[in-house]
Order: sequence, then C-alpha cells, then structure tokens
Amino acid sequence: MMRDQLYHHSHQPFYRSPFGAVPVSREVTLRLGGTLMPTAAKASVRLWREGLGEEIIAMSPIEGSETAKAVWEARFIALKKPGLVWYYFVVEHEEGVRYYGNNSQRLGGLGQMQMEAPYSWQLTVHRDQMHVPAWYKEGIMYQIFPDRFYNGLSRNKIRSPKKNSFLYGHWEDDPVYVKDPVTGSILRWDFHGGNLEGIIEKLPYLQSLGISILYLNPIFEAASNHRYDTGDYKKIDPMLGSEATFETLCQKAEALGMRIILDGVFSHTGSDSRYFNREGNYATLGAYHSKNSPYFPWYRFKNYPEEYDCWWGIDNMPNTNEMEHSFRSFIIDDEDSVIRRWLRKGAAGWRLDVADELPDPFIRELRQAMKETNPESVLIGEVWEDATNKVAYGERREYLLGDELDAVMNYPFREAMIRFFTEKDSGAETAMQLMSLYENYPREAFYSCMNLVGSHDRTRILTVLGEAPDEAGMGTQEKIQYRLPKKKRRRAERRFYLLTAFQMTFPGVPVIYYGDEAGMEGFSDPLNRRTFPWGSENQALLNWFKKMTAIRNGHEVFSKGDWQLLSTGENHIAFTRCFCSGDEGELAVVALNRHEKQSVVFQEKMPRSTEAPLTDLISGSQVILEGEWLTLELAPQTVMILLAPLKTTACEDDKVV
Repeated sequence: MMRDQLYHHSHQPFYRSPFGAVPVSREVTLRLGGTLMPTAAKASVRLWREGLGEEIIAMSPIEGSETAKAVWEARFIALKKPGLVWYYFVVEHEEGVRYYGNNSQRLGGLGQMQMEAPYSWQLTVHRDQMHVPAWYKEGIMYQIFPDRFYNGLSRNKIRSPKKNSFLYGHWEDDPVYVKDPVTGSILRWDFHGGNLEGIIEKLPYLQSLGISILYLNPIFEAASNHRYDTGDYKKIDPMLGSEATFETLCQKAEALGMRIILDGVFSHTGSDSRYFNREGNYATLGAYHSKNSPYFPWYRFKNYPEEYDCWWGIDNMPNTNEMEHSFRSFIIDDEDSVIRRWLRKGAAGWRLDVADELPDPFIRELRQAMKETNPESVLIGEVWEDATNKVAYGERREYLLGDELDAVMNYPFREAMIRFFTEKDSGAETAMQLMSLYENYPREAFYSCMNLVGSHDRTRILTVLGEAPDEAGMGTQEKIQYRLPKKKRRRAERRFYLLTAFQMTFPGVPVIYYGDEAGMEGFSDPLNRRTFPWGSENQALLNWFKKMTAIRNGHEVFSKGDWQLLSTGENHIAFTRCFCSGDEGELAVVALNRHEKQSVVFQEKMPRSTEAPLTDLISGSQVILEGEWLTLELAPQTVMILLAPLKTTACEDDKVV
C-alpha cells in the first residue's frame, strides 16, 4: 500500500475508524498514506455534512511511529443528528494539488487519485441504540402469494367468488390475464382459490422447512388477485377468509414459532374501494361520486371526477394524499387505525409497499404507532436500491437512520447473487457490492435486511439462473409453455444450490419465495405467480433447502456473527462468521466455487485462530488450520460450510476486509 502515491481504504480500520456507519456524536478518525505524504506541504479532508454543508478539516502527520510521516490523520465528530457525511482528501505537494477519493464504481473501499475533485466516500450517521427485535433478525422468512399457495377448503371450494372474475378449473392451470386488446387493461381478474385456511393447513410443512416468519402479500378485500388495489383496509378479503380466520392463523403460527408480516399498501387504494368507489360496488359515498365524500380529501383530482393522480398511470389505483389528516388518522393515529387494528389481531409487523412513494413523516408516524401498539413489531420497506442514499422525487430518504424502517427488501443482494452465479461479475466484484452495503448500512439494519432472491415482482430465480431467453421477444403462449431445457435446468439447479448456501449463511434475514424451494419456474407476472406444485415438488432441491435452513437455525453464528471477507477470485468467494457468547463461541468459514469444471485452491490468513478442526457441515470432512493459515481446495460447483468451536472471552467488533 505504501508504494501507492496516495492510499486510503475505507474498509480497513487503520485508515477509517470505526468502520462503516456510526451513531450520532461519534468521533471518526480518517488516515491517508502513500509515497507522496512524507513530502506533502499540506493535507486536508474535504467534508460535506448533510444539513451543515462543506468543511475543510486539516490533517497532520502521525508522529513518533514507524510511518515516518507517511501517514497523516484527521479526527472529527461526524454529526450530532442522523444524516450522511461525504469526504475526500486534498493534498498540496510541490508537484501540485492532488485529490484522492472514492473509486469510479463508488462502492467504497480502496480509493483512487485524481487531478480534480473526485467521488466522495459515504459515512452514514444514525440514531444511537437502534434495535430490531431478535425474533425477526434471527429468523427465516417465507413469502406467500395467498391466491396461489393452497386451498384449504373441502373439495377445493372457492368461497365468495368475485363478480365478473375468471376461476380456473384446475389448481395446476397456468395463470393468464384476460386483457382488453386495445388498452391492455384487465377485463376479468383470475383466481385459483388459495386462502388463509390453506396457509393454516400447511403450517406444519413451513415448520419442517425451518420457517419462522411468514410474509403475506395483501390479504384485504380488493378486486384483483394480487390485492394491491385495496378495497377495504379493515376487512379480510372474503375469498381468503374472515377476521376470525386471520386470528386463528396468527395463533396457530405463533404456537409453531412463526409470526406474520402483512403487506401495507398505503400510497394508493383501488378505484373499486369503499373510499373511491368508482365502480359503485360499495354503499359508501366515495370520492369519485361526490366532493362531499369524507374520502374526497384522500385523493388528488386534476379534472373531477375522471382525471386523478394514480399509481404509475394505472387508473384503477388512485394515489392517496398520505399526509391529509383524516387519511393519516385512519391508517395510523386512531385507536382503531389500520396499523394498530391488525397488530392487535395478531400480526407482528408490516411491509410497506412502494416505500419511495410514502413521505418520510408518514413512515415515522406509522413506525411510532406500531411501536406503541407492539414494541416488538417490525417495519420493512420495499426499497430497490441502497436505502441509505436513496433519492426519490428529489429528496434523499431517511429510511435507515433510526426512526423509520427496521429493514428493507435487499434487492441489491439479489442482483449481486444473480450476476455472480450467471458469471457476469467476478467474486471480487460481487464482494465489493456486498461490502458497500455493509459499509453504508447501520449494523442493525444490515443484519435485518430482507435477503430475497425471488419475489412476486421478478422472474423466478431458477428461470434466471438457467439463463432463459429474453421474454420481451416471446409471445404470451410461448412464455407459458417455456420450460428450461434439461441441460439449462441442471445448470440452474446447481447454481441455486450454491446460491441458497450463500443466502443462508450471509448476514440478514433469508427469504424464500413460495415454490422456489420446490423448483418452480416462470417468467415475470403472472407466470412467477403460478400455484404451488403440491405433490410434484423437486425433492432433491427441497431437501437441500431443509438442510440449509437447519444449518442456519442450528448455529447462532450465521444470524449474529461478525462477517468478514476471506478470499475472492474470478470464480470463488469465501467469508468468515464469528460469534461469541461469554467464553464460548463459533467460527465459521463459507467458501464456494461457481466454476463448472475447474477447482479453486486458495490459502488465506484467518482473522481468528482455533486449535479445533473445522468441520464441513455438508460433507462431514475436516480441515486443520496451519497456525493462522487456512488452505482450501474447492471442487467445481461446490460449497463448504466449515465450523469450529471457539474458546475466547469476546469477539472483535467491526470485522472488515
């Protein structure tokens, strides 16, 4: 490193301490080294503090050390209230002014020298004493699209079918939309008949899979099968069941160690709702029919009543005016508000649909109401990017600073996994993407991320890993009939085995999208929402999932342990997890090789040493450390999950590269 003219690595505690996000009023030390520093005339840190603006902090050489003025440092208080700090370095030298900032990928870590103002490193400052309930942070989540999971009624009866809907004759039928050929709008919503009784009946299956959290796509009354067009926030959709059925589900799930997360859709309602009532299916005076409606202030009309603000231009989903007093009271504040009501009925948390379209004050108030009602409830947000620096509608959002979301859906994790396992990114590039999140997110938030690889909004993960053709060039029937050819299917499954092992041993909450564990395929909506193939599951894949979830649940190190990259290469990634409680703990090494034909051999110095052998939880084989050094050979397309006991009084904090 000292051979570089300038050097700063934000992941190395010597150069930035403490690592990553920091609580308010925390002192931060930044150091800059390199061959230019001993003869530098002046060096400084250019800070930009959110809410305060620019500040130049003078640096000074570290005296009386072996660095011999080759390393300069600056200390400062990051921020006294939550926000972001950005920084880079300016060095004045006889050869001129040099700038040193973040790398061109803007992912943190090793920087690069520039002749002009460079990209800045990010420093996240959050509220002190952030807390996410352990039941969530240490759990495994399963996402259910209720209409397509299981019908628990006798003889597959479909209860309370909707007017002008389309009902499939067989559970196994492929879903297809009945659309207007001119406008593309849905003419008839299709239903398979899954319901809450079906989820109750399958709770033992979910327990056998190691699940402790159930995230349900919307279950409130609505016209569609996805139910993101809410018709009545305080009524379970009759096709799914009743309020009593929901309470029974919560009670029986809790008895088996599972909790329920509900989907909250508050940025818009359905046009076919008791609040808007465009279709006239409710007895209430809806906003569409009268400006005297109590719900009229909930919406934004442009040319009453036909033109109104709606979600992404879809006219059956009129947008709400979230900060309007009566709407906010109905959803959040009232004693029987939507948020409070369903928590009292047994829900343990909410997932906020399209969090980007909800104002920060709305999210803060919603969280406060949740914590007042149930301090151990959890609030998750749908955010598709790095949630610490997300800008939506011209505003930098404050999701993870301590008084809004407990967690976010980790779509960046999904993207990184897909790019690595389909060989678009190397192990080193993938590690940089994951380290960027680790650096930017408060630790509680990072360990609470909803680490999904499949969802109702994306093509099935097996279809992606099998590198199916681009569906944009395919017709409707062609997409319905498409299945991965045998060779591609085998490749997809082998990749999925490795990905699942990575997901179950990585910090955060692993999420299984219903049916992924059974080997389901499918392009985007509606084919990613096929019915669960009961009786036709891929048993080998299902057994692998059960093995991986058992490993996750059986060892605290995988939900609580520090995380540190160990080795990366073109085709491999290896990392360590370390967790201690009292004078005992566990050390884990997870190493995988994605290459189909070539083995990988690496030797790395371990961050912690143990005299006990490391046992592979998959094969049972053992590896002995040579002092502090670990040598591993990974066969093609294999993963090793090595574990050894530790005898120590404490684990080191802030494990980084």
